[in-house]
Amino acid sequence: MSAPRLLTMQLLLLLDAWWASAAAPRCTYTFVLPPQKFTGAVCWSGPAAPRPTPEAVNASDVAALRVRVGRHEEVLRELQRLATADGAVAGEVRALRKESRGLSARLGQLRAQLQHEAGPGAELGLGTEPAAALALLGERVLNASAEAQRAAARFHQLDVKFRELAQLVSQQSGLISRLERLCPGSAGGQQQVLPPPLVPVVPVSLVGGTNDTSRRLNSAPESQRDQTLRQQGPLASPGPLASPVPSGHPAVPTKPAGPWRDCAEARQAGHGRSGVYELRVGRHVLSAWCEQQLEGGGWTVIQRRQDGSVSFFTTWQHYKVGFGQPDGEYWLGLEPVHQLTSHGDHELLVLLEDWGGRGARAHYDGFSLEPESDHYRLRLGHYHGDAGDSLSWHNDKPFSTVDRDRDSYSGNCALYQRGGWWYHACAHSNLNGVWHRGGHYRSRYQDGVYWAEFRGGAYSLKKAAMLIRPLRL
Repeated sequence: MSAPRLLTMQLLLLLDAWWASAAAPRCTYTFVLPPQKFTGAVCWSGPAAPRPTPEAVNASDVAALRVRVGRHEEVLRELQRLATADGAVAGEVRALRKESRGLSARLGQLRAQLQHEAGPGAELGLGTEPAAALALLGERVLNASAEAQRAAARFHQLDVKFRELAQLVSQQSGLISRLERLCPGSAGGQQQVLPPPLVPVVPVSLVGGTNDTSRRLNSAPESQRDQTLRQQGPLASPGPLASPVPSGHPAVPTKPAGPWRDCAEARQAGHGRSGVYELRVGRHVLSAWCEQQLEGGGWTVIQRRQDGSVSFFTTWQHYKVGFGQPDGEYWLGLEPVHQLTSHGDHELLVLLEDWGGRGARAHYDGFSLEPESDHYRLRLGHYHGDAGDSLSWHNDKPFSTVDRDRDSYSGNCALYQRGGWWYHACAHSNLNGVWHRGGHYRSRYQDGVYWAEFRGGAYSLKKAAMLIRPLRL
């Protein structure tokens, strides 16, 4: 070994000794061997590297697994998003196919329609000339749109005109009421009042359900409930109804014998005084007013209105059996009238009187009611008289009440006109309506006691009576 190299080795050994003394207690030995002498590996002896614990190994593995699971979840979410998008695309494709089939079918229908309208010899050629067919369809659509616009404009004009007329009618009703208050004595004058023309009788505007019967039936209107015979005193200027419509005092029942089959039998037995008689109708005995001094007597009064003391806005059962008092306002009953008219032919006399004392009459040479199974359907004969025929329009119609709607109208006529009657759609007369004082009245609907051919449908009569008797052979 040469001297320089030996010197170098010594220096290194000294440095190692110094390093070991400085970094005690660790000892490090470094051997530097010449390359030509040492061909093997150089060994180093020192502190061994710390070996990882099992807990550290597990934590690193878990962290790596979490990273891999997170990546897999991202891949799964992406796959799910792609699947959802593919499903939506497939749904859209199916919808487009369905719409295409619908359009194809519609196009076929339009083609057939155009061929039918163009004639058997015409060839539209939708496949070769689609532009012409589409132009024809567009023209028809424009024509239909223009026609619809014209109809809408016409309807708007009619609606505006109707509102103006309704406002005018309301103003005229108020003016008439003011004039009647300013001129209370004009009603008894000698001026001839011409009957107005027949007014519309079907309610124009409806509210609620068409068959709403939830209103209270036992509450008469204020004008009818408070206007009793005692409040108005003796009726002035008795007209043609003075005999069948008593005023001022109740009649004394006349029962020298009986009960009678009807008032005509009592008259034939010599009883010529008008009053309350007992009649045997079927298995029942009831009281009725017999008019024995009018046109030979023998009349049975089946209905009378004179002072508003009785509410006629009631139910089917009340109209069936009757209500009121025979010496005042009353309704004899549908069943008794049916029993009376089922024995031979009968005639009907309707007596009317307005608030000016003017009377009128309507006579029918035939009158009867069908049984309850046919809803007491009205049967009338020919009309004679000066009141005008406002009842023949109701011929062959069933009786209707607020709880038995049998009329021809879509709504409930008995509810709007507040009384039972043989309604059609709705009425040309209603003697069972609300008794309004003064004639002309304001009401949401046409619900007065009216005979349209006599003073019109917007005028509530002061007196009305219906009388029947057997036809004399």
